[in-house]
Amino acid sequence: MSDYILSPQVSRGLSDKLYDKRKGAALEVERVIREFVIAGDTAKIKLTIQALVTDFVYSVSPNARNGGLIGLAATSISLAGGVSTYLESIVPPVLVCFADQDSRVRYYACESMYNIAKVARGSILRYFNELFDAMSKLYADAEMSVKNGAELLDRLVKDIVHEQSIAYSGAITHIDDQDPQQLALAMPQVSQFSLPRFIPLLAERVYSKNSWTRNYLVTWIAVLDSIPDLELVSYLPDFLDGLLYFLSDSNPDVRTLTQKLLSDFLTEIREVAELQQQQQHEHLQARLKQLQLSDSQHGSLNRDGNDVVLARDMDPLESESTGQGKGSWVPGQGVSIHYAKIVKILKPHLTSNDEDIQETALRWINEFMSLAKEVMIQFTPTLIPAILPCLAHKVNSIRAIASEANLSLYRLVYESALPSEPQHPAASPQGTPNVDRSTQPRSQSPRPQSPKFQDRSAMSFGTSASLASKLTSGASREQSTQSSRDSIADRTASPVPTQKPVAEQPEFDYVATVNALTLQFLNEHEQTRVASLEWLLMLHKRAPHLILAIDDGSFPLLLKTLSDPSEEVIKRDLQLLAQISSHSDDAYFCNFMRNMLSLFSTDRRLLENRGSVIIRQLCVSLNSERIYRTLAEILEKDEDLEFANTMVQNLNIILITAPELADLRKRLKSVDSRDGQALFAVLYRSWCHNPVSTFALCLMAQYYEHAVALLQSFAEFEITVNLLIQVDKLVQLIESPVFTYLRLQLLEPERYPHLFKCLYGLLMLLPQSTAFATLRNRLTSVSSMGFIHLIPKTSSSGPSGATPASTSVSALTSSSRSKGAGSYGGSHLNHHTEGPKFPELLSHFRTTQGRHERSRRQAVQALLRLNTYGSSSSGLAGAAHYSQQQQHFQQHQQKHQRKQQQQMEHQQLQQQVQHQQQLYDLAHNNHHPPGGESYTSRTYQQDGSFASPTESEHDSQTRSSSAGLGAQSTNTITGTSRRRTRDRQSQQDATQRDSTRSVVNRS
Repeated sequence: MSDYILSPQVSRGLSDKLYDKRKGAALEVERVIREFVIAGDTAKIKLTIQALVTDFVYSVSPNARNGGLIGLAATSISLAGGVSTYLESIVPPVLVCFADQDSRVRYYACESMYNIAKVARGSILRYFNELFDAMSKLYADAEMSVKNGAELLDRLVKDIVHEQSIAYSGAITHIDDQDPQQLALAMPQVSQFSLPRFIPLLAERVYSKNSWTRNYLVTWIAVLDSIPDLELVSYLPDFLDGLLYFLSDSNPDVRTLTQKLLSDFLTEIREVAELQQQQQHEHLQARLKQLQLSDSQHGSLNRDGNDVVLARDMDPLESESTGQGKGSWVPGQGVSIHYAKIVKILKPHLTSNDEDIQETALRWINEFMSLAKEVMIQFTPTLIPAILPCLAHKVNSIRAIASEANLSLYRLVYESALPSEPQHPAASPQGTPNVDRSTQPRSQSPRPQSPKFQDRSAMSFGTSASLASKLTSGASREQSTQSSRDSIADRTASPVPTQKPVAEQPEFDYVATVNALTLQFLNEHEQTRVASLEWLLMLHKRAPHLILAIDDGSFPLLLKTLSDPSEEVIKRDLQLLAQISSHSDDAYFCNFMRNMLSLFSTDRRLLENRGSVIIRQLCVSLNSERIYRTLAEILEKDEDLEFANTMVQNLNIILITAPELADLRKRLKSVDSRDGQALFAVLYRSWCHNPVSTFALCLMAQYYEHAVALLQSFAEFEITVNLLIQVDKLVQLIESPVFTYLRLQLLEPERYPHLFKCLYGLLMLLPQSTAFATLRNRLTSVSSMGFIHLIPKTSSSGPSGATPASTSVSALTSSSRSKGAGSYGGSHLNHHTEGPKFPELLSHFRTTQGRHERSRRQAVQALLRLNTYGSSSSGLAGAAHYSQQQQHFQQHQQKHQRKQQQQMEHQQLQQQVQHQQQLYDLAHNNHHPPGGESYTSRTYQQDGSFASPTESEHDSQTRSSSAGLGAQSTNTITGTSRRRTRDRQSQQDATQRDSTRSVVNRS
């Protein structure tokens, strides 16, 4: 049959290896087909096409395939406008040759398809998917000629798409709830370009990793997006994920094109959102005017007719908002943007290792914060773990956009409506019930404005919300007044379809958000941890009954955060703990204080480095008196005496020096009130763990007579080096501005008679040191004014067997009975007000210090046992190690003592030499004339010359001087040796005492 249709010459020419002969044969085929067209013989045309396909295109010979391809192109050219009828027979064979193994066949396939498409124009678009897929592969071909041919064909197809875009099929056919590929298979065959049919292919090919293919895909997506009628942005979720990976391509051109394309998509989404908000606002305004008009015509018009007209007028408004009205077409009108799908796609890319992908995803998320608030708030628990770590990113641009996104999300959550009822810990965003708030006034859920995040522009969303509330109230009035006309009133009062984002606020999952934030405590960057705590502060302030409860497991984590190396993190954590405590009962607060003390007990470095900051920050956020009362009650019963001693010492220093506790210090001084006395008593019982702190507490409360009794009790217990160091620090504090009132009270001994004795007793405790000299100078300067005679004298008489301290207490009690509280700081108490029970307090002080004394002795005994038996026991490795340390310490001490002894001997020798020289000079000078005119043995004559004394006089003077000098030198050396022996003995005794004290202190 082929021989009958095609002459043997044409058949040989199409199979020839030379291109010119194949071209000549193709021209002959074109002439024959044109004759068939003129004759209207469609049967022969089909036979000719079938012969070209069967005998040539599907031939095993590459030259025959090339001839068949050029023959099909010639046939299409000769058919001209009628080629669309035969495309089903012409195009598929050419598409098969796109995948041929021979590169020349692939090239001629591109050339043939180019000629076919040039003639068919829009009709070729029915094979757009097949062409698109084939060209995407040819773009990555290794042969440059094939690649160039594919580019020519690609440009032609793009031009055809632009020409035929106005008549495409399924422009706004959305595929929200169906699988794109299944939808494409279920579609009937169409004769035009179909975007819903093309999207599944694009979604598949977009994950290609070849740079040439990616370049081809980006250019095609840009072309389709530039066609206004297509609205490709509606299908963005189907290919956005693969498109984002293009930003990591090695080809810079691909990255640039992709970045520009994504920016265009984001701009288009922004324009669509603004258009929809504007239309929604106008729609609500129009309906509000209609309701107001109906209210004004209530008395003059027939109610039924008015409602019918009103309902009829509303229909065009609703149709215009959906893009189906009779008005002019606006770009973006009626376009649906699937924000939730896009956000789900962007979330994994927020943590991408590629910086361009991460920055682009952050920018999109930040834009969506203002474009789709109702959608974005639901993704808060999953967005926080991705955004907060980027706050400390090494790239400045990513760090800046992450900070902006964090602030936008923070503001969005802060301004959101509170949930109507508490959520359960197991609640999830999907399982959260939707609460209908369309009938609730917006004033029922107040939204406080944060000073940090004020809106700088009036958002149309807020205006629409106010209009929606008015519209709802107006519709309710219409419904109440027209209850008898249900059908018409229902149409009037029905909610606006586009009002749903305004009337209904999506539920916000507080529990999941808190869990995501607490996980950020483990982040290595300070900015992330600070931001997570700021989030928790805001969330707890917004809904204290929903998050961070006493039993939700977050409390230990917040306590552990107090050990954070960052001071800013500790401050935010303390603010959060204080905020939680202020909204909780006393049990939670006591548990918080108890756990904090336990943390200090186990982590002494934290107590040493950050203890003061933690306590002071808590006192800023909470009631300082409540904090100190609770801590005092806990420490009073603490069995760890050493920790209680250290903690009380730190609390006392903070109480004296911290400016945040100025009010608490004033309350302690107010001894005329029951609150001040009760506070003193509570602190006193706990402060008894540390003697110097107890004494300082009495000074602050101006109970000077009791302070004297405390000093006398100090003598009953061992005076340790640590105690003397604390006394030294207390003297320095007395010289600070905090105790200015105390120093001024020294000028009024008649009002504060026991203050002098109190400070002199403190002076007697101090060794000869700088603090001793400081306090002595202070007291001496006051004593020189003649006030020393006013210091009260303690009576030596008392009950038999009574100690001085007990005698002082008896005198204290009798004095308080006779004078009231005049001796306690000069504050005159009310006769109906009872002061602190000082005998009981002093007894408690002695009992507590007795416990400390026994604890120290037990520690010393245990240390001695370790030193005695530790070396002989192989199992006591710790004791052996400690013994080695002791030996090393003793060797170091002996070496230091020998060095000091050598220095002392050297100094004594120098002193002896200097003393002998002085004696020699003194003996020599005694022989000079009394006038002292000359210091030599010569005399000054009248004529101006010098005359030496006689030899005999000089010898006698020398002998007498030598005799006196010898006697004095002998006495001096003898006294020096005696002093040296005494100094050496005293030095050894002092060294032995110091080593004993150091062992006791370590125990």
